[in-house]
Amino acid sequence: MLTAITRAVSASLAQCELTWLQREPINLAKANAEHEAYEQALRSLGVKVISLPALDAHPDAVFVEDPALVLDEVAVITTMGAESRRGERPTLAAAIAQFRPLRNMQPPAKLEGGDVMRVGRDLYIGLSARTDEAGIHQLGELLAPYNYKVHAVELRDCLHLKSACCCIAESTLLVNRNWVDIAPFAHLRLIDVAPGEPAAANALSVNGTILMPNAYPATANLLRAASFQVIELDMTELMKAESGVTCSSLLFTVS
Repeated sequence: MLTAITRAVSASLAQCELTWLQREPINLAKANAEHEAYEQALRSLGVKVISLPALDAHPDAVFVEDPALVLDEVAVITTMGAESRRGERPTLAAAIAQFRPLRNMQPPAKLEGGDVMRVGRDLYIGLSARTDEAGIHQLGELLAPYNYKVHAVELRDCLHLKSACCCIAESTLLVNRNWVDIAPFAHLRLIDVAPGEPAAANALSVNGTILMPNAYPATANLLRAASFQVIELDMTELMKAESGVTCSSLLFTVS
């Protein structure tokens, strides 16, 4: 069964880390409603959702993708580049440990899950402000026994690799070429985001359906024209915290 670990929105969300966005007021009640609708969309697509309690002392804790990477054989607890977020890890690790053996990265190497995109047995890792070469090297060493190939990818002008591209189907990426070096993806099918929607590349594939924010209607229509099923979600308040649809869940299969 496809399973998702999520976490409720922190009451302190408005104090979140920001890198590329200007801080704006966040309507917490609306952010909670958006997150609940996101979880319901996952359930509607056949996903079992395990929702963890909020960590109000950690504003970004709702974004569970960054502290961990869950693969078929193992899960890796990351050394996030945003040091303020490292306290999110213990309770998340405890939840994941019910399903996967854990491996822990060690500082000073830095890596966040939002910089990791899996395509089959290949893991593409964005070099960002939150993930460095030491983090990529350490992840490669941890995963060597499981036969994953790790590839570094150059980024520009965005937070994470998954801000710039996401795998939306087998060997198919949704991509903003202005934010990522596409050379490592030469063997893959690329679908470009619509003009004027640079942040639309963050999309989540769930059992054959694409979840994405309703802020990018032209890109959603491009995907539908390419025969994808698309569900658009209101993520207005959560996106003020520099989020995307991938970062609010950890998806993995439980047999």
